[in-house]
Amino acid sequence: MSQSAPLISIVIPTYNYGHLLPRALNSVVAQLAPDVEVVVVDDGSTDDTLAVLAVYQSRIGQPLQVIAQANGGAAVARNNGVRAARGRYVLLLDADDELLPNGLQALRNALLTDPDAGMVLGAYLSVNAAGVERLRLPTGVTGDKVERVRRYLLEKKIAVSHSRSLFRRDLLLRRPYPQGLPSGEDIPVFACLLATASVVTTETAVAKIYKHADSLRHRRGLEVLCAERLVAEVFASLPLECQHLRQRYQAHRYLSLFRAAALYGDRSAAAVFYRHALRLSPLQALRMCYLNRWLRVNLGWR
Repeated sequence: MSQSAPLISIVIPTYNYGHLLPRALNSVVAQLAPDVEVVVVDDGSTDDTLAVLAVYQSRIGQPLQVIAQANGGAAVARNNGVRAARGRYVLLLDADDELLPNGLQALRNALLTDPDAGMVLGAYLSVNAAGVERLRLPTGVTGDKVERVRRYLLEKKIAVSHSRSLFRRDLLLRRPYPQGLPSGEDIPVFACLLATASVVTTETAVAKIYKHADSLRHRRGLEVLCAERLVAEVFASLPLECQHLRQRYQAHRYLSLFRAAALYGDRSAAAVFYRHALRLSPLQALRMCYLNRWLRVNLGWR
């Protein structure tokens, strides 16, 4: 890598977020420095996204690279942005989020503790639909690779998300985002990084992350296929020591589908998902929280 290459590449995938993109870009422009570049990947937007980007290109010039692609989804946009970036580290900023002042400096400071870290997790402000903000601190990432993967996939005790995290670019090139999944494409990447790279954290808030409903989450008809594909993608890049967790994670995915189906009153789908989970991991499926829900769904208990 040349000496002039930046330390941090901020990659912003966007699709029809022309109305929110200025908020994200303004938060980045305020922190531009010689060691920072910005790559925006427009995923075939049909709104005024490209016009918005043209204005910013005229303002800041070379530090901003714009890639226009045919609509291919978030994973394709992220992969293309990572490939086009030149930085040692990549921050994938969602187009509807924003960096906080001094957020990049907090990440730089965290790297001083481990200049070769594979991932830096920062604190962030979670903003709900009502505009209420809540500080979220990063969870410490300790233990061996198996413990980390178990705590991330099964126990949900390690949280990783975009917009407030740095990832070493060479690792993202080695484990790109799987394309074609309707959701969850970040899980295989995060699990792989937790299993194979060192992680540092900072309790300084790096970004505001805006929460909203995921319209993909409740699509009917493809749930089983998506669950199986996601499990396959996750374990395709995990080391041998972690492979024994596969069946439990598969059951975990079916239990998640079971909860969603039960919540939306789809009794037949809920029954199918619960039976899959019970076959794969009886100890998980027979936990009281799941068993009680299954009884309510199937026997009409309240």
